[in-house]
Amino acid sequence: MIKRVFDVFFALLGLVILSPVFVITAFAVGVTSKGGVFYKQKRVGRDNKDFIIYKFRSMCVNADKNSLITIGNRDNRVTKIGFFIRKYKIDELPQLFNVLIGDMSFVGPRPEVRYYVNMYSDSQKEVLNVRPGITDPASIAYRNENELLSSQDNPEKYYIDVIMPDKLRINLEYIASRSLFTDLKTILRTLKSV
Repeated sequence: MIKRVFDVFFALLGLVILSPVFVITAFAVGVTSKGGVFYKQKRVGRDNKDFIIYKFRSMCVNADKNSLITIGNRDNRVTKIGFFIRKYKIDELPQLFNVLIGDMSFVGPRPEVRYYVNMYSDSQKEVLNVRPGITDPASIAYRNENELLSSQDNPEKYYIDVIMPDKLRINLEYIASRSLFTDLKTILRTLKSV
């Protein structure tokens, strides 16, 4: 209950304070590439239920039809402004709306697409018992994930075999000992890493 109150209060506060950033980013995305300002994608949330996640669009339209994995700076699907907003995580800001409506929390396992969730073992599916988050300890540990993937001959295989299982392990450890204090610590570590 306290976590939800925290989420709602700071999501509202964030939307008010960051409204100029929203306006500037929306304008920059809109005038520099064809397509809508926002990117919407189906992700898997708490209780294994699908929901729509919101981001500022950082790639060309229909880019996820080719691959669900983004390959660092060599991915030509990313727009010019997209590289900038991805680098500073500005593309994630619309997820404050997801937090506000209750699909997400500030801190929790990052929500995955169904394609990869279908590969989870029963024990890994424990991450679906909590609200997914904008950030989590695994995201901090793998803040250079795109660069790691770009150095692989088969990025998707590396993601499935190495990165995904390790991120799930980290998040299961987080869930086992989570508290408001650990969430605040994770938020501060995220801000520092950005």
